[in-house]
Amino acid sequence: MKLVVTIFLSVILAKSCNTQQHDEMKKANIEYQAVSRGYYLAINIQNDLLTIANKRDAAPKEYKLSDSERDALSKLFLDLKLDALSTYEGPTQKRFYDGAPIANMRVVYEGKTYETQSFDHGYPPKEIEAFVNKIVSFSNPAAE
Repeated sequence: MKLVVTIFLSVILAKSCNTQQHDEMKKANIEYQAVSRGYYLAINIQNDLLTIANKRDAAPKEYKLSDSERDALSKLFLDLKLDALSTYEGPTQKRFYDGAPIANMRVVYEGKTYETQSFDHGYPPKEIEAFVNKIVSFSNPAAE
């Protein structure tokens, strides 16, 4: 009987944590952009809606995040230190000689805007690497 109660409580608590993570993500609007002369990628995530534009003048394509995608992104979002976002520096400087597109990420959370310094697309600052790579991974279905 104790085992059944323990399992039941564990499931309830885990579900509660996922709900909290998802609620925090609902308060955020996440924008990622990478540009160079021959490359353009703009990703916007708000609630469960993902919009991706691969061309400057093209209308963005809309996708709905699956529960597993949303949960994975929400977990990574909770690990971000938004106040420190502007202090992180990318590990490479390839964007200065057209070796990589220039990337930026902006998070609007509870009415306040947090923005990164420019960094090389594909080489985000170590502190936000997992989060940025997850966001960029969503752009694969939109590849034409």
